[in-house]
Amino acid sequence: MQFGSRHRVVAEVLEDRRVRVSALSDICIHSPEQIFLSDFHHSLEAMAALKYAGMDDTDSEDELPPGWEERSTKDGWVYYANHDEMKTQWEHPKTGKKKRCAGDLPYGWEQETDEKGQIIYIDHINKRSTYFDPRHAFTVEDVVVKPKRYDGNTAALEILQGRDLSDKVVLITGGNAGIGFETARSFALHGAHVILACRNLTRANKAVSLIQEEWHKARVEAMMCNLASLRSVREFAESFKAMKLPLHILVCNAAVCTQPYMLTEDNLESTFQICHLGHFLLVQCLQDVLRRSAPARVVVVSSESHRFTDLLDSCGKVDLALLSPSKKDYWSMLAYNRAKLCNILFSNELHRRLSPYGVTSNALHPGNMMYTSIHRSWWLMTFLFTLARPFTKSMDRGVTHEAGEAEERKRSNRQLSKKSQTKRKNNNKGRPPQCTVR
Repeated sequence: MQFGSRHRVVAEVLEDRRVRVSALSDICIHSPEQIFLSDFHHSLEAMAALKYAGMDDTDSEDELPPGWEERSTKDGWVYYANHDEMKTQWEHPKTGKKKRCAGDLPYGWEQETDEKGQIIYIDHINKRSTYFDPRHAFTVEDVVVKPKRYDGNTAALEILQGRDLSDKVVLITGGNAGIGFETARSFALHGAHVILACRNLTRANKAVSLIQEEWHKARVEAMMCNLASLRSVREFAESFKAMKLPLHILVCNAAVCTQPYMLTEDNLESTFQICHLGHFLLVQCLQDVLRRSAPARVVVVSSESHRFTDLLDSCGKVDLALLSPSKKDYWSMLAYNRAKLCNILFSNELHRRLSPYGVTSNALHPGNMMYTSIHRSWWLMTFLFTLARPFTKSMDRGVTHEAGEAEERKRSNRQLSKKSQTKRKNNNKGRPPQCTVR
């Protein structure tokens, strides 16, 4: 059934009813008779709204008998209140089925408690609040739901839809633009405490402002970290540790490409140091924090271009001189490809060493065609990217892999054993909330 004008009428009348119920909370109601009369009166208003909208006559098996009302607990379990007999129960009065709200709150919604102790739902997108749980439109039977499959067209916000990351700390390098910014935005809009590790604090603070303009409660901050300076990386790591924060997700995202040959202050080729060596040192410096924060995850942004190079010499042995070549042996794309190959080798070995301690590591490829600012150092590459832009992947879809890696860890931690499933079923046998005015 699609939501038409009749459904909007019902929503408006029910919302008006919720506002009046809130106003009644200012009156001290002590006797059961008063509670019953008040609940019964509001139930009549709701049924009147359905009748006015022409929705009172339905053959749906989910239709509630007269005098019944559907409500939900704070954690999303549906229960039914009988205003005639002043009782509540978990089972639907007609079908006998138990229901729960499908997933968490929709994107942009937040559950809070007002000064009177009542649960309210705030829609930050449309700037409104209501006492009606928006998840009631998507209730499902209490059955195990198969995880949704994602593909290249899935956006990051779809993967994180309804996820509460308020207890997670996420660190992202190069989070002020491109894929890094969209990654930071996606995590921050779902409650995570996000830290942008950037070399340009002006741009980083602007990125923080953009996210907080979208949601004023977003917890985002910027810190100085220049991957082209090993000294700066160490100083950042010490500053982060001084904050006494855990670290649940570390996204090694920052990179440069197609830039002219230059050496860093550490006398290393800049592409290799920024794309790989700086991240390598950062993970080593924060390794103890990751282990204390387990389960935790490192996500390394690599590229399919790693397939178009190798690190072997003519004798088939690893040639470390290829990593930081001299100017005459330097080619920007080849340096980038080698750095991305190092990313994958590093991620695999990191996972082997730290996974026994609850820290996993994954390398990802965000997409073959992503229009970011990574090509800004070479006019020819900028021109080619401009021509290809209509066919490129959007930022939010490119971030899908990074958000998916973090979500996969979360999903794996949610796998229930038989014991925990039994415990959940037993918890549902408890008594639902009493039939009182909300």
